[in-house]
Amino acid sequence: MIIMGSVSDEPVMQESKKWLDWFEIENEMVVASAHRNPDKVRDLMMNARQNGFGAIIAAAGMAAALPGVCAAYTSLPVLGVPLEGGLPGGVDALYSIVQMPPGLPVGTLAVGKAGARNAAALAARILGLSDEKVAQKVEAFKEAGYKI
Repeated sequence: MIIMGSVSDEPVMQESKKWLDWFEIENEMVVASAHRNPDKVRDLMMNARQNGFGAIIAAAGMAAALPGVCAAYTSLPVLGVPLEGGLPGGVDALYSIVQMPPGLPVGTLAVGKAGARNAAALAARILGLSDEKVAQKVEAFKEAGYKI
């Protein structure tokens, strides 16, 4: 699942979708804000595994609460993509996502489109541990120099 706090985040997060599609990983993009729709976020995360998801890619800018809130409600891997929007370069979002409390991990990627692409690649590596078809796509991606 790709979850973002605002529709305005979609142009960046299309990069995750594009690469998940390339890895042939079924995915869904959802807009749900940790601040504006906390109940929706909670429900999505608490039911994510039962709904067939194996990892969560959560994107957020500025205070970047969404990835941490997602991690609080699921035991699935949560991959955080910091987005620009507050301080220059998105460093506020980066620091917010990377500084999670002990026991509440969020894998934190680069800011913006590079992070969105790497989130998809990391999700593929995680899911490839138990899905041979995805593992083969990861190997093809690696052999092509990560430039497919």
